[in-house]
Amino acid sequence: QVQLVESGGGLVQAGGSLSLSCAASVRTFSSYAMGWFRQAPGKEREFVGTINWSGSSTVYADSVKGRFTISRDNAKNTVYLQMTSLKPEDTAVYYCAADFVYNLTMARDYDYWGQGTQVTVSS
Repeated sequence: QVQLVESGGGLVQAGGSLSLSCAASVRTFSSYAMGWFRQAPGKEREFVGTINWSGSSTVYADSVKGRFTISRDNAKNTVYLQMTSLKPEDTAVYYCAADFVYNLTMARDYDYWGQGTQVTVSS
């Protein structure tokens, strides 16, 4: 069983930056690929990006490519989402997710989820 807890959300102005963290309670964190998703009100949960088990490979949605960066620290059982050049359309609840398989882009394919953290970008 994997428990995930996101933190770091908040209110930021357009053009600003914000960094999210996701702490995992599991002994074998390095066995899990991690994903970040977001969900705006009235919309489906949307893929943001994913990182492989060692952190050597990442995949991003086109909407965030070049602005968002995912990294992980396996010694701290934590995955990060660094967001820059934020836009109002980035406003959403952001979730981290875990699965043994890497490069999953569909929310339904992930086995474990955090509770989410709100990110609001004002114009």
